[in-house]
Amino acid sequence: MILLRLAADGQVRINGTIYDRSARFGMAGVSVMSNSGTGAVTDSAGRYNIILYPNDSISFSYQGKATMKFAVKEIPVNRPFNMSLHVDVHYLPTVEVSTMRARNYKQDSLENRNEYRKIFEYSPEYLTGGSNGVGVGVSLDALFSMKKIKRMENFRRFLERDEQEKYIDHRFNKTLVKKITGIESPALEIFMKEYRPDYLMLFQFENEYQYYKYIQDCGRYFTEVWKKGHPDEAR
Repeated sequence: MILLRLAADGQVRINGTIYDRSARFGMAGVSVMSNSGTGAVTDSAGRYNIILYPNDSISFSYQGKATMKFAVKEIPVNRPFNMSLHVDVHYLPTVEVSTMRARNYKQDSLENRNEYRKIFEYSPEYLTGGSNGVGVGVSLDALFSMKKIKRMENFRRFLERDEQEKYIDHRFNKTLVKKITGIESPALEIFMKEYRPDYLMLFQFENEYQYYKYIQDCGRYFTEVWKKGHPDEAR
């Protein structure tokens, strides 16, 4: 990560990493702001990249707490402009999930839709061209097949729900949950049922960190409740 002068229009590219208080961990979701209104957000490793004019200034904000402003012209050239914020961030352990066969949900979904292409792409046409290609009329074949059409539509909805459930199984699996929470069976099976997210919920997390944090927080609460109800199993 370097700072380069963009000679064409006099702008400056500033790259760097934002760390937590310990200066060991890159912080995701830190807002990078400027007086001109240009902004950026750090990625999962705390890295950012922004282009500003020399007369601009830059500052960093996290959870409503902002740093002082730094004049762009005073930032050293060809060096990363890193920053350590006075924030303690609790990081989740790195999660590595290995399986006998690498699963690819998108590929499975495409194969599923290809297998049932006639169902997913089914679009009944009730109107048909009139005699000699003039005007339109009603397709009697379509009207007589209404029951069949309804069955196909119901089957398509079933396939879509099945596809969504497989996606949830792919994202919310025992190996991942056990790795993050440390919960063992038989408590693990109960946790998987009680805290299983729905399809829409999985898309509300902005990144994997937030999703893993959700699992970790739920796991802590569940473990406390489980220990109270099963004191003999608590270790």
